[in-house]
Amino acid sequence: MKILNVLTWAGGIGAVLIIAVGTLSLLSGQNWFGIRHEVNFFHVANSLALLAILCAVAGLSCKLKDK
Repeated sequence: MKILNVLTWAGGIGAVLIIAVGTLSLLSGQNWFGIRHEVNFFHVANSLALLAILCAVAGLSCKLKDK
């Protein structure tokens, strides 16, 4: 269950960092990491955020089954 908490935090922090990089790329007008379209940053961030939500729900489900 502890690994789910770690994955939740890692996914959430990763999503926030990727959103920040995508926003900076959009505002600066430069192609960071060879990515031409900023929307690609947000697709990856969306996937990481959904993974974090899934891990959080799975962790809560495990806690409820233990009781």
